[in-house]
Amino acid sequence: MDTVKLKNVLRSEIEDLREAGHKFINGEMKMMDFKHKSGGFGVYAHRDGKSFMIRLRIPSGKTDLVELKKVYEFAKKYNMEKIHFTTRQAIQFHGLTIDEICDLMKEALDVDIYTRGSGGNFPRNVALSPLAGVNPEEAFDPTPYALAVGNYFLERIYTYHLPRKLKVSFSSSKNDGAHCTIQDLGFLAVNENDKNYFRVYLGGGLGQNPRLAVKYPALIEPEKVLYYVEAMVKFFMAEGDYENRSKARVRYILDRMGEDKFISEYGKYVEKELANGGMDINPEKINYSKAGKETDIQSLRLYHQKQRGLYSVYLHPTGGQLKTEDLKKLIVELEKIQDVDIRLAMTEGVYIRNLNGDEAADILKVTQPMGDETLVKQSVACIGAPLCQIGMGNSQKLLRDIIGYLKDKNYNADLLPRIQISGCPNSCGIHQAGAIGFTGKKKKIGETITDCFTLYVGGSFHANHPNIGKSYGEISAEKIPELIYEIGKRLENKNIMFTEYMDKNEQELELLINSYLV
Repeated sequence: MDTVKLKNVLRSEIEDLREAGHKFINGEMKMMDFKHKSGGFGVYAHRDGKSFMIRLRIPSGKTDLVELKKVYEFAKKYNMEKIHFTTRQAIQFHGLTIDEICDLMKEALDVDIYTRGSGGNFPRNVALSPLAGVNPEEAFDPTPYALAVGNYFLERIYTYHLPRKLKVSFSSSKNDGAHCTIQDLGFLAVNENDKNYFRVYLGGGLGQNPRLAVKYPALIEPEKVLYYVEAMVKFFMAEGDYENRSKARVRYILDRMGEDKFISEYGKYVEKELANGGMDINPEKINYSKAGKETDIQSLRLYHQKQRGLYSVYLHPTGGQLKTEDLKKLIVELEKIQDVDIRLAMTEGVYIRNLNGDEAADILKVTQPMGDETLVKQSVACIGAPLCQIGMGNSQKLLRDIIGYLKDKNYNADLLPRIQISGCPNSCGIHQAGAIGFTGKKKKIGETITDCFTLYVGGSFHANHPNIGKSYGEISAEKIPELIYEIGKRLENKNIMFTEYMDKNEQELELLINSYLV
């Protein structure tokens, strides 16, 4: 990748964004006009019309100590009390001025951190299973292929003219940690007859009119993945809707054509790219050769790697928001560890990988005050209202209220699932694919406009049984923590996880939910 040319082009754009930002602040540019311009830079205005958010693009969530130190330096310089891990394996800063945003973009480019294309009508950060390469259940490690696709997108990022965003993901196992089954284009690692392949998923997505992706009929050789990516880009540009943004996603092409024709037409683009040639990927295999050391520590945040005696530790700050002071403490500890590997997850957390038993024990101890242990406390919440322009519900507050209510009730059983909370129907909190999900809305109850959330139940990412959750109706925000606690009590009484309870006690669950609907 010609990074010099890329950086020169991107630097030349920043002053135009600064000028547009000041016009917006001064009332000379409408919010949506500014959004259409700023989104491509990973920049969005907050609802107050004066402060802004910027999204740092961390390629496939794979970062390192050097990059984390730069993120910390930026956070300190711009007086960030917290950084926000996102559901697309990026890092967001909130509450900056437009001049701070533009200055930060320049500084980030100098240290190879990009924001271009992390919003707007562009290929988004290529998602990747955060335990890829170390997961004992994986078919093979797709990390090199995800990074290659990310680089391919980035070097062209300023040239794309897509109808809307394009999301591409790579998962290493059927647990689908990168959500291939609900992406525009997903690549799931599989092994057939002792040979590695990708199973390709097409046309999935959440938000308005969500749908699961369909499977491409053929398994593909991993080195051919770029042909399928470029085919999707060209297919999307040829068939996507440039006139109606609400219909400008790949899944609407699938809806319009029907599954058979959609796959056939996409296949024609694939055949053309394969005939052109020149895009094979032959990456070097990532070698995990560190000496391991066993530990007998038991923790919900400790994961055994497939490399003997090596471990990964998961850190989940509440709502994905890690205090800047905690980031510094983490960095100090990571500096002591040889060959540490760091991956952001799509669950608003981070995995510290490649740890021997002693190192894992130290990281568990240091991070214990920084995050949450049980699945329900590791729930996902987008930034939501009052910051987001279009957020209708306060996602972060709802999450804090749920955790606080469970704490007050002394509920500590790890039986409730991770809850996915979005502030609006756009599903930034991935509410439609969670076992329990909520999306914010306003509803008139009597004469009062009330903060409510629509409840979704039964969503799943797993490749063997992916599912879009069922919408049950609206619940007032203030009553949701009580509902979650009541569900939790039933799980505790039966000593079963939520998914099993849902399958075996559907009628009982529906009666409980209905008693809370407004």
